Amino acid sequence: MADDDNLANVVFRKAEADPSAVVFSRKTAEGWLDVGYDEFARLVLGLAKGLVANGISAGDRVLILGGTSFEWSAADFAVLSVGAVAVPVYPTSSAEQIHHIVADARPSACFVETDDQRELIVTAAGQALRGRGWLLGSSLPALIEQGAAITDAEVTDRRQGVRADDVATIVYTSGTTGVPKGCLLTHRNIFAAAANVVELLDTVFRRTPSDPASTLLFLPLAHVYGRVVQFGCVLAGVRTGLVATPAQLPAELPIFRPTFLIGVPYVLEKIRKAARQALGGDRYDTAEAAAIAVGHARRRGEQPPASAVIDAEIGKQWRGMLGGRLEHMVAGGASLEPSTADFFTGIGVEIIGAYGLTEASSTVSMSAPQANRAGAVGRPVPGTTVAIADDGEILVRGPQVFPGYWPDGGHPAENWLATGDLGRLDEDGFLFITGRRKEIIVTSGGKNVAPAPLEDRVRLHALVSNCMLVGEGRPYVTALITVDPVVLARWAAEQGVDLSGGVPTDDARLLAELSVGVEAANRLVSRAESIRRFAVLAEDFSMEKGQLTASLRLRRAAIEADFDAVIASLYPD
Repeated sequence: MADDDNLANVVFRKAEADPSAVVFSRKTAEGWLDVGYDEFARLVLGLAKGLVANGISAGDRVLILGGTSFEWSAADFAVLSVGAVAVPVYPTSSAEQIHHIVADARPSACFVETDDQRELIVTAAGQALRGRGWLLGSSLPALIEQGAAITDAEVTDRRQGVRADDVATIVYTSGTTGVPKGCLLTHRNIFAAAANVVELLDTVFRRTPSDPASTLLFLPLAHVYGRVVQFGCVLAGVRTGLVATPAQLPAELPIFRPTFLIGVPYVLEKIRKAARQALGGDRYDTAEAAAIAVGHARRRGEQPPASAVIDAEIGKQWRGMLGGRLEHMVAGGASLEPSTADFFTGIGVEIIGAYGLTEASSTVSMSAPQANRAGAVGRPVPGTTVAIADDGEILVRGPQVFPGYWPDGGHPAENWLATGDLGRLDEDGFLFITGRRKEIIVTSGGKNVAPAPLEDRVRLHALVSNCMLVGEGRPYVTALITVDPVVLARWAAEQGVDLSGGVPTDDARLLAELSVGVEAANRLVSRAESIRRFAVLAEDFSMEKGQLTASLRLRRAAIEADFDAVIASLYPD
C-alpha cells in the first residue's frame, strides 16, 4: 500500500473500474439480493456524509456493536472514509465489558443493533455521544438524510487525506485471559493482511466469470479475522453473503451455495458433527471412515487404499448440505483436529491451514491451494518473517504487525512480536503449532502437558460439545466435558435415559459412553500426561458467560473459576 493510500479507497476505485460487479449479497425476506460496487460505494458515501454532518472528525473513535451484517460492513467503510477510527464491539459483550471499552476508547459516536445497546453506550459515554448513536438498519436512512447538504467533494477530500499509517481500528482483545486491551491496527496493517490472503488464495478468490467465487462470512466482524476476510473479498471481488452467527450456516449453505468458507476449526468440527447427526447410522459411519481414509492419503500425497470407497448416496448428501459448490475451507485461529481435515479432504473440500493473532492483523502464515502439508498452518505470508525462540515461542515480524496498544502505542513494527504460541518450522518452512505457552499444564510431578491435542480428540466423540483439561500444580490431569444437547437427546431416547432433570451428569451409562472418547485421547500420550478423571457439566461453555473468546477458544481461568467446586471433586485425596 502506498503511503498516501487507505482501505476506504479500495471501494471507490472498484466502483469506478467495475461498477456493476457484485461485491456483497444481502439477506432479505425474498432471499439473497446481490449488491454491486457502485451501489455499495453510494451507500458508504451517504453514511460518510452523515458522519461529517454530525461533526465526526479524523481520529475520532466510532463504536460498531452488532452481529456480522451488510449494514455493519457499510458503517465500517463509512467510518474509515472520513478518517475516523472504527472500534468494533462483540454483540455478546457484557455491560461491564462495554463500559470498559467506552471508558477506554472515549468514542464520539456509535452504531448498534438495539435501543438498549444504544442507551447502555450513551449512558456510559455521557454527553460526548448524545444524539450520535444510530441503529444498524432502521437509523441509517436518517443518518444519510442528515448528510444531504454535505458535498461528495468534501467526503472525497477527507478520504484522500487518510494515510496508510493512520490508525484504522482499535480491536479490543483479552485473548484467553486478562482485561481487554485495545490493539491499534493501521490501514497498512490490515491491507497487508488482506492482500496476502488474496495473493495466496488467488485461485480460490478469482475464478472464471461464468463461475465466480462466493463465500458466506460468518466470522464476527468485531474480530480482526472477520474484518480481514471482508476487506480481502472487497479487494478481490468475491460475492460475499454475511450471516450473523455460525448457527445460521446449515440453513444458508444449500441456498447461498458458496465456493469457499473461511472459519475456525471449532466451526468446521461442528459442521462435521451436524452431518453425522442428520445422516448418522452404520452406513454413515462406514462412509465417514472411508472419507477419512481417502482424505488422509490425499493430504499426504499418497494413493488412497482400494478399500476406501465412499458411499455415493451419502457423498451426494454431504455435498448437498455444503451447497454443492464448496471446494475450499480455510481453518485459522487454532489447530484443526487431523481427522476432521481428513474428512473434508476426503469428500472433495480442500482444507487450507492458516494462523494469526490480532496483533498481527490475524495473518501470520497460510497454506496455498495444492501446497498444503498435513498438520501445518502454512508458510509465513509474503513479507513476513517467522522465527522460533529458544523456548519454542513463535516470533513474528512484518507489515501486518500492529504498532502497539491504545492509547500510547509503543511497539515499533520492526521489532519482533512474541505471539505466546509455541511451534516449529520444518525444513520447507511450514509452520506447525504445538501449543500455547500460557496453556501448558505443569503437574505437581513436573510433567508438561499440552492440553489442546487431548481436548481436540475428546471433542471428536459425538456426544461431546467441548472439553477443557485441568491439572496445573496438581498430581494428575483431569477434564471438564460438556455435551451436545441434540446428540444427547437422541442418545437418551435410545438408552432410555431420563432428561427431565437436565443433563444427567452422574449417569453411569453416560459416563461410560464418554469414557470411550477420553480413552481415545489417552492413547495419544503417556500415562503421566493422560486424563485420569473427568466430570460432565450441566451446561456448555459460552461467550455470553465469558468462558469462550470470539474465536471460540477456551478462557481457561474463567472456566476454572466458574467450576472450581467441580474441579475440587476430581482431586479428592
